Amino acid sequence: MTKIKLAVVDDHALFRRGLVSLLNEMDEFLVCSEAGNGKDFLPMVEYANPDIVLMDVNMPVMDGIQALEAIREIRRDQKVIMLTISQNDEDLVRAIAAGANGYLLKNAEPEALRYTILEVMRGNSVLSPELTEKVFASLRRARASQNQTLLSDREVEVLTFMVKGLTTHQIAETLFISDNTVKTHIRHILEKLDANNRAQAVEKARELGIL
Repeated sequence: MTKIKLAVVDDHALFRRGLVSLLNEMDEFLVCSEAGNGKDFLPMVEYANPDIVLMDVNMPVMDGIQALEAIREIRRDQKVIMLTISQNDEDLVRAIAAGANGYLLKNAEPEALRYTILEVMRGNSVLSPELTEKVFASLRRARASQNQTLLSDREVEVLTFMVKGLTTHQIAETLFISDNTVKTHIRHILEKLDANNRAQAVEKARELGIL
C-alpha cells in the first residue's frame, strides 16, 4: 500500500517529535519532512512533495497562516491541515480564507487525527466539531455587518423608530427634521430592503441582522 506522505510544521520540538512518531506508527502514513516554522518549511515543499502538511497556527518567524498563503503561491493544490491549540475566531476564519483543508485542535484523539488526514486526502474539508459553531457565528456576524451597510446611519435611526411604532410626524419631531425628509428616508428603506410596507421592512431588517 502506498503511504500518504506527511509534513509536520510546529515550533514545539517535543510536540512535533511526538506527533511524527505517532504518525509513523500508523500504517497509512509516512512523515517525509518536518520544520519548526513556516519559513524553514517553504523550501521543503517541492523537494519533499508531501501529500498533506500538518501545520501549527502560532509559530515564530512565519506563522502557519502566512506559511499557508506562501505555500499556495508555490503549489496551489497542496493540502494543508492546521493542527493547533488556537480556538481564536480570527485565526480560524483567516485559515479557512487562506485555503486550509482542515482545522483540528491539538487535543484531538489519534483516531480523529487519522480520520481528518484520510478525509482531506479524499478531497474533503474537515473542521473540529468544537469549532463548527464558531464558523457559523463568524459568518453570521460578517453577514450582519455587510447588511448593515445597506442602510445609512440615518436610515437605521429612522428604522429604529419605525420599530417603536412612531408615526412619520413623530419621527420628524424626534429627529428635528421635516416630515418630507422622513418620508424620503422611509422610501429609501423600503427600496433597499425590497419591502412593500413598514412592517415588512422591519421584518426583513431583523432577518438580515440590521436590527
